[in-house]
Amino acid sequence: CTVKRESSDGRIATFIEVDAPLWVTVIPWFRDKSGVARFVMVDQFRHGSATITREFPAGVVEKGEDPLVAALRELKEEAGLEGGTVTALGNVSPNSAFMNNRSYFYLVEQASHTSGQELDENEQLDVLSVPVADVLRDLGTGIYDNGIMCIALFFFLREAGKRPYLMQ
Repeated sequence: CTVKRESSDGRIATFIEVDAPLWVTVIPWFRDKSGVARFVMVDQFRHGSATITREFPAGVVEKGEDPLVAALRELKEEAGLEGGTVTALGNVSPNSAFMNNRSYFYLVEQASHTSGQELDENEQLDVLSVPVADVLRDLGTGIYDNGIMCIALFFFLREAGKRPYLMQ
């Protein structure tokens, strides 16, 4: 849609605005039996780019839903994971140039596999675990070129600065 906005100096102009819902991204972290720090990720078909991307479980916050509740729902639906220790990492405006929504990020440590996936009708995704070091090495290339993933990993790295065990 188009909207009229007044700038701080009083100029009024018409702009395109995307009225998008809130989003959530969940970073499922665990340490495997050999001690390697890993993420649970999904390979997912994205219609916008018509490609498979590797991402963290993520999705839309339903109207009236708390972002944390949405994050835990998406974690269960996409990866079949529940429980664990949850840390709210922050939220941002994904693209304030023309979008009016926020994107929320959560870290979930040591979640448990409790069920199978509960995918939406048109979702196509596969669950896998990937070493943290591999994701950081490949971020911004190939299947890791999703911009929201870059933001999620920024928040993860900021948290890892406070809790170095997340990287070891």
